[in-house]
Amino acid sequence: MTNLALPETIQTILDKNTEPDSIFSAILPAIGEALQCDRCFLYLRNPQTQFGKIAYWWRRNHDIPEIKDSEWKLEPASLPQEDPLFAAALRTEASIYIEDVETASPTVVNKEFERQNFGHRALIHAHLCQDGQLWGILQPCVFSQKRVWSHFDHTIITQLERELTPLAVTYITPENLS
Repeated sequence: MTNLALPETIQTILDKNTEPDSIFSAILPAIGEALQCDRCFLYLRNPQTQFGKIAYWWRRNHDIPEIKDSEWKLEPASLPQEDPLFAAALRTEASIYIEDVETASPTVVNKEFERQNFGHRALIHAHLCQDGQLWGILQPCVFSQKRVWSHFDHTIITQLERELTPLAVTYITPENLS
């Protein structure tokens, strides 16, 4: 992907803040608006302990289902078998762009798992990886219709992976794991 400028709202957040908490809190609404999504969340995890949580989330309005799993908890050992997207993230594969959960290959998406746990129709499963380890997943999504993810969307996500991954690593510190 080319190194195009991030939308001004996103770049301003990155330029004006240094702490991961400040950036993550402010950037999810900006990502949701820039990508014209219904919901966006950031799952953060400690790759050594396999403890994770949905640390930050945003939704366009109250009609969009909440997704709050804000307590640190051990990832189920069965999760990579149940969720091919999570398995791909653990393997630190490239981020995955799903245009339609309903028609996606079952080798890529477990449709029932997505319905039961997330309810979205289209999503980006952006993997925040460093040194061969998964530190987080950024997930913008759309609910009522399928979505073809544009070159613009891909470019933003690629740049956000570079910007957010070191912040996710910094966030995973003992004081943030309680």
